[in-house]
Amino acid sequence: MLYDVRTYTCRAGTIRKHLALYAEHGYEVQSRHLGKPLAYMQTETGDVNSYMHIWVYDSAADREAKRQALQKDPDWATYLTKSADAGYLIRQENRLMTPTAFFRP
Repeated sequence: MLYDVRTYTCRAGTIRKHLALYAEHGYEVQSRHLGKPLAYMQTETGDVNSYMHIWVYDSAADREAKRQALQKDPDWATYLTKSADAGYLIRQENRLMTPTAFFRP
């Protein structure tokens, strides 16, 4: 099992606009290719301009195949253009993680 943990930071005052843009144009197409995320959360304390989501894959090969299919989808390209044009995001951090030996999801 491979967990793709992604944290994004938005310009101050734009997180609601960014999440609304994603909800309207990105979530469905991304879920169509990657499956539903394990979690999709925004920060309540700390850096309130950030949010994170976690996608789960069977393996690195599974992740690669699903992400390649997503990148080929014209609906995803449309969302990426809208997101870039809006300019809300200022930082992205990705971590690929595996469960510890004692944790069984």
